[in-house]
Amino acid sequence: MSAALPTGPLVTRDSLAAQLRELGVRPGETLLVHSSLSSLGWVNGGPVTVVGALLDALGPDGTLVVPAQSGHLSDPALWRAPAVPEEWWGAIRATMPAYDPLTTPTRGVGVVPETVRTWPGALRSAHPQTSFAAVGPRSAEVVAGHATDCRLGERSPLAVLERIGARVLLLGAGYDSCTAFHLAEYRVPAPRVEVGRPGPDGWETVTEVSISSERFDELGHDFERDRPVAHGRAGAAGARLFPLADAVAYAERWLELHRPRAEEFENPAV
Repeated sequence: MSAALPTGPLVTRDSLAAQLRELGVRPGETLLVHSSLSSLGWVNGGPVTVVGALLDALGPDGTLVVPAQSGHLSDPALWRAPAVPEEWWGAIRATMPAYDPLTTPTRGVGVVPETVRTWPGALRSAHPQTSFAAVGPRSAEVVAGHATDCRLGERSPLAVLERIGARVLLLGAGYDSCTAFHLAEYRVPAPRVEVGRPGPDGWETVTEVSISSERFDELGHDFERDRPVAHGRAGAAGARLFPLADAVAYAERWLELHRPRAEEFENPAV
């Protein structure tokens, strides 16, 4: 029996760029994109087509930004998908390659960000676990100054994107992937955690704000109920477009109301 034909829609660079313009993507703007290639339909050319369409919609003066996270550079004691034997932990820590913005692959963010990371002229920020990659005239401004002890806070590209008026595009992705909400976590009382990772001089541990995307879907639902969010289609997927600063400001208020306060984390009930 022959395999079933794909049901489509057929997505091309031109058709996707046209849908992005219809959604409201503007030439010359800076856009933080979270994407799911598999949700778009049958994309002729895969992630290269998606990146090309984004750049077409943004034009030569626009800047495309994506999360380029490398969460695999982390403590193997915390790995769950999959876990590794405890007797391996020491050797893994001792031999794990340090972060290199040019060669460390992305993980857990999809194939579109990995394609942006390797795109001609792309730049990448310095944080070894939560970097961002960017293409366009403002890429150096966006990725510069990402402190290696500030995953997604005031000294990360998210704060720069907020300052310069960037917008967020969820391209077939949900609010659970919206990194802008994490910037709000740095502005409300939050616990600190020890984060292990490979460093240039061997295994290192830094203290970071604890971050979690738990309940981000609920946060996003309330955000678009109360704030303007543009909705449209991108191939077979839904797409959302909104100002990053609006999302951060709303999330600050929402997290204060719906998340436990820092002292509750630090002194849990028993």
